[in-house]
Amino acid sequence: MVRRIDVTGADGVRLAAWEFADPPKGSGETDRAPGVLLLHGLMGRASHWAGTARWLSERYRAVAIDQRGHGRSDKPADGPYTREAYVADAEAAVEQLGLAPVTLIGHSMGALTAWQLAAKRPDLVRAVVICDMRAGALGAASQREWDDWFKSWPVPFATLADVRKWFGEDDPWVERPSPARGEFFAEVMTERADGWRPLFSRRQMLKSRETWVYDAHWEELALVQCPALVVRGLDGELGRAEAQEMVRVLPRGKYAEVVDAGHLVHYDQPEGWRTAIEPFLEETAEEPVVPPLSHS
Repeated sequence: MVRRIDVTGADGVRLAAWEFADPPKGSGETDRAPGVLLLHGLMGRASHWAGTARWLSERYRAVAIDQRGHGRSDKPADGPYTREAYVADAEAAVEQLGLAPVTLIGHSMGALTAWQLAAKRPDLVRAVVICDMRAGALGAASQREWDDWFKSWPVPFATLADVRKWFGEDDPWVERPSPARGEFFAEVMTERADGWRPLFSRRQMLKSRETWVYDAHWEELALVQCPALVVRGLDGELGRAEAQEMVRVLPRGKYAEVVDAGHLVHYDQPEGWRTAIEPFLEETAEEPVVPPLSHS
């Protein structure tokens, strides 16, 4: 069973959220289950977590949100699409949905949001799973490459089959055929009068991305007081050396990797992904949260 919920994020932005759960066997049962908030990456949407959320919901209260500018959430023309806004949105979701103390599971940009929220509000966060997100700065060249890549998309696509083929095979960024990547992008397309177009604005995606690609994020990693698991796909964007340095910087960091997985770890290899994170979730399910620091 999937239940749609609306959350009010920072600046009054409406965020679409989905709770994945079987009907509770007894009154209040889902409220007592440990909370998990799933945060997708840039261009993603909550439904990309459906496979993960289904098995999570057997034990946890699993909620996924469409972040601002994505999916069915509001896409304000002028943003803001800052790091602060994304973190504030996630914070609002945790509080409004009563998920605290929450385990945050984030992919790519969503992982950055997760560890930044854990650093900002240790009182809300029980544990963090960081999936294939770098802490180092990516730089101006990376942003230019993304701009050029967005311009290369042959939109509108005539059919969803064309979407799957281009992103799974024909895209110059694809080193070898990837059906999972094709499916990932098919899920973020919507049909218009002239064909299939992305649910998001590529201009807004670049705007969002530019708020974090020029900076490194090691200092915030060091402030994450809860247990944190860094997960990478062996063929993903996070290299082993950087991932292991992230684990070293995290006060309570652990490391896992998923073979035969690219950047879309949970989409490429759902079974390997589950094997990598489930023991960590079980270990930390009853982890006490760090009380807020006193300012007196």
